[in-house]
Amino acid sequence: MEQTKASKPQRRRIVLAAGACAVGGATAFLSQQHSATKSWPHGSPLSVDIGSTALPVGKLKTVEWQGKPVWILHRSPEALAALAGKEDQLADSASTESLQPPGCRNRHRSLRPELFVAIGLCTHQGCAPALNGDHFLCPCHTSKYDLAGRVFKVGPALANLVIPSYRFEGERLVLGEDA
Repeated sequence: MEQTKASKPQRRRIVLAAGACAVGGATAFLSQQHSATKSWPHGSPLSVDIGSTALPVGKLKTVEWQGKPVWILHRSPEALAALAGKEDQLADSASTESLQPPGCRNRHRSLRPELFVAIGLCTHQGCAPALNGDHFLCPCHTSKYDLAGRVFKVGPALANLVIPSYRFEGERLVLGEDA
């Protein structure tokens, strides 16, 4: 088939337009991915009763927020003491690579030491770990987290559990709002 002078510029325009769309789409995708890794879950506030009768010591309460399970664990003094001395067994013991509000960047990874709040999904493939004595254990690939959501080096997960933004309002915990 013989090409005319008019078809070459039209083809060039189509190729340039497709290239511009690809670059624009890739830029938007990478920008969204970058912002998602540098922030923690916000929005759609949810108020949860955490009074002593609603959440006694040692009890794990699970609520749904933004379509995900959120754990609220009332840790005992013994559970808090057990968080110390495991740093060499943890992948990110100082939580420098983890997603959590600034006020939760501490050994207990919470605003109040006795109350642990986390998205209850394994950071490996999103399975739901279960409370197993003094740790959380993922049933899919055996990733193990301590009661501060810090991941042990023994499993495939490399990141600590995600801590959502939250604040306290008396005997209530408000998910999705900064402290």
